Order: sequence, then structure tokens, then C-alpha cells
Amino acid sequence: MFKSFSHIYVEEGIWDHFRTKEILSRFPKAITIPIRHYKDSFNRNAQNFRIQKQSPKLILAEKKDQFLYPGSDFSPNFSHPHFYYNTLALNCIYDCEYCYLQGMFPSANLVLFVNWEDFFKETKQFIDKHGSLYLALSYDTDLLALESFFPATEKWIQFAEAEPKLTLEIRTKSTNFSSISHLTPNANVILAWTISPEVVIKSIEHGTPSLSARIKTMQKAIQAGWKIRICIDPVLRIPDWKLHYQTLADTLGKELKLQGVSDLSVGGFRMNIDFLKQIIDIRKDSSILFHPFEKKDKIVSYSKEETEEILDVMISSLSQYFPSSKIKVSYS
Repeated sequence: MFKSFSHIYVEEGIWDHFRTKEILSRFPKAITIPIRHYKDSFNRNAQNFRIQKQSPKLILAEKKDQFLYPGSDFSPNFSHPHFYYNTLALNCIYDCEYCYLQGMFPSANLVLFVNWEDFFKETKQFIDKHGSLYLALSYDTDLLALESFFPATEKWIQFAEAEPKLTLEIRTKSTNFSSISHLTPNANVILAWTISPEVVIKSIEHGTPSLSARIKTMQKAIQAGWKIRICIDPVLRIPDWKLHYQTLADTLGKELKLQGVSDLSVGGFRMNIDFLKQIIDIRKDSSILFHPFEKKDKIVSYSKEETEEILDVMISSLSQYFPSSKIKVSYS
């Protein structure tokens, strides 16, 4: 559940935008402050991510260019030739210790871009030119978690109804499926839940819904006919990690209908080395970040042997319940 915002910064150019007004109406007690450009606030020097995270502010802005980005090597592309993502929002309302955003962005404040129509236009132009597009919507945020005041997920699902060559992946940890449950399931829309053992959720994925709550939400989505992806990524080598993740596999296998799960994505911890250095500087209390990672080509990850062990354990555990063809692994 998101916190209310005490202050909302609004770019002057979108002060009268209908979507700006709709968002502001959800927070009548917030102090609104006009700004020239979102980067004047978001990118300023000497910000403290950890302090801001305790009470993040909201920034409403207009994105002027770069409405599509090539997908990162850190994320699986599921063999699609045109794997891209967009940034309808910057930052996340959750506070996961392993999240790369805290090393990527100078601010913990949440930026929302209100000019969705420009995103739609460029997406359609890309599809018309290239013939297809696999688009990750919830890349630098958890979009579904924002749906109560920023209903972009619903609008993109509706947009996808008219674009059969568009595949959408909407990744989330939220239980906010009820906000889109009235929509007709689309075979080209994948609702992807990131799942972790309860011990990881409680100690590392701060502010996120419990494992049982996420599973119940996935059950509802499956029953409604949606295509579901399970993302166990990153698998973290916490104490007794094998036991915790094997138990997680057992829970998923017993509580979710096989037919309702499109696939499962599994991967170990990996991150840009510069992002990790930034995170360690501001998050010295996180034991998972001080692992003796292997460094290669600006990427830090578990060693090859550790990663192979993780994948072997997960594939073996999940294969008891799901066909191996549904289990996708990421080695990067």
C-alpha cells in the first residue's frame, strides 16, 4: 500500500493537463509546487536516497523524447527479436534492498509522466515499421502498484487490444489485480509476478505484499483467464537458501494451476558494478550486498559455480510441478 505524498512537484507545462488534475485530485492535502523541469528536482546534487525513501515526494512531468529503450542484458528477452521497455514512471513505491534503481537514480522521489499518448504514438510507429514489439511496461517502477492514482496499466492493456503484434509484460509484486480485473484478458498481455520466499519478503523486500497475498492474487488472475508469468529473480543466497527456495517451489506447485502459468523465469543476482557501488554507500546494513561477487565486464554477479548451483536447485525443484519447457533461466 502506497503512502500519501506530502508534496507534489508539477512541471509548469503540464499544470493544466487533464491527467495532472486527475492525479492531484487523489491527494487533496498535498502541497503542490510548480517546477520548470522534473530533472531540476530529480537530478539535483547532494540528495540522500535513504532519507527520501522514508517519505518520497511525487513529481509530475512530461516526457519529451526517448519513448522506447532497448531491453537490458540483465533481463530475459524470451527470444523476442524486438525487446524494449518504456518509462512511464521512474522509481518504485517499494524498498527492496537488491533493487538497482537506488544505484541508478540520484533521488528516491517518484516521477510520473502524464503524456501517455506520446508513448502510444511512438509504440505504434515502431510496430508499423518492424512488424512486432515485446514491450516491458514495468521496468523502472512497479506500475500496477500505482494503479489507484496512475491507471496506466489499464490504458496500456486497452491499447494492446488494437495492436495484435504488441506483446506487453507487466511485472509487479503488488496485489492490485482488482484494479484491472474488470478488463477482458488479452493473450498478448503477460502479468508477471516477482515471487520470493517469505523470509526474503520480510527482511529484504520492504513494504511489499506477503507471499500468500501474491499467490492469492495470481490465483485470481489465472481464474479470470490472464496469462501469468512467475519470476523468481533474483534468487538470493541467504542463509539456508536452498531450503527456502525449495519450499517456495513446493508452495507454487501445490497452489497454482499448471495450465494457468505461461512460464517461470529464474535468475541469480546480477547488477551493474557502478550501481552496486552507489547502493553499498547508502545501504551499509544490507548483508546481501556484501557478498564476494564475481566482477566481469562492468557486471557483478554470483560466481559461475554459485549461479549454476542456484539454477540447478531451482530447475530441479520447479520441475517436480512444471514442465521443463516452461522454466526459463537467465545466466547474465
